[in-house]
Amino acid sequence: MILLDGKKVAQEIRAEIREEVETLKARYGRAPGLAVILVGQDPASQVYVRNKERACAEAGIVSFPFHLPVETSQNELEGLIQRLNRDVTVDGILLQLPLPAGLDGQRCLELIDPGKDVDGFHPVNVGKLTLGLPGFRSCTPAGVMELLRRYNLSPACKKAVVVGRSNIVGKPLALMLGQSGACANATVTLCHSGTSDLCRECLEADFLFVAVGRPRFVTGDMIKPGAVVVDVGINRTDQGLVGDCDFESVKEKASALTPVPGGVGPMTIAQLLKNTIDGYKAHVGAKE
Repeated sequence: MILLDGKKVAQEIRAEIREEVETLKARYGRAPGLAVILVGQDPASQVYVRNKERACAEAGIVSFPFHLPVETSQNELEGLIQRLNRDVTVDGILLQLPLPAGLDGQRCLELIDPGKDVDGFHPVNVGKLTLGLPGFRSCTPAGVMELLRRYNLSPACKKAVVVGRSNIVGKPLALMLGQSGACANATVTLCHSGTSDLCRECLEADFLFVAVGRPRFVTGDMIKPGAVVVDVGINRTDQGLVGDCDFESVKEKASALTPVPGGVGPMTIAQLLKNTIDGYKAHVGAKE
């Protein structure tokens, strides 16, 4: 079995980005900038934001942190987003979700300039993904696709099953897998909690992607021998962090499998950095 080491691959990508940032900064006179907005003190969100800010620093990307109190109003948050949209030193805007009760996260996401939407959540970028047009892609599924590319695991002409239909992972991942291209072009089935005979669907998958948010939900008896299994989930349990797959039983059947932690998570942050660089290049290129 191949262990799909997302941590190792992400380190390679971050090193490539750091080198590219140095070249771009010398050419254009400034480094790329990423604004990170965190409202409140949700512990998990604070960890995620710290990791993203640390990754930016290591890559040479300027991080503009905005850690706002939980009492922040909708108008105040919207005003900040609009200011960042106009700020020419900001190439990407990241709004950490979920927001505290009383704040409209979807409205705030839709206020972000699509050209700075490095999370890939804006309806414009989601629409571009649906149409196969260039645009920002949601970081986690894009990171999954890059992990497959780096390991030369192409789902082309294979059956891919995605378990989970979230707007952040499941839906965009299914779209990416089904598009034309050497490392896509799969026949895709999107499953969810209402899928009849989910076990049978999983057993038919050459490539299985699991993102349901339930610890050890998929077990070895649901895996086709030789399947590639990508576990997107990360769950905190009394035994520590575990994925949506039961690693020990799944590894006996899979030909390749992501660990948790150290699989998809690092790839998500690497893709965020790449999106920020892409936004930066679009902005500085527009001035030429």
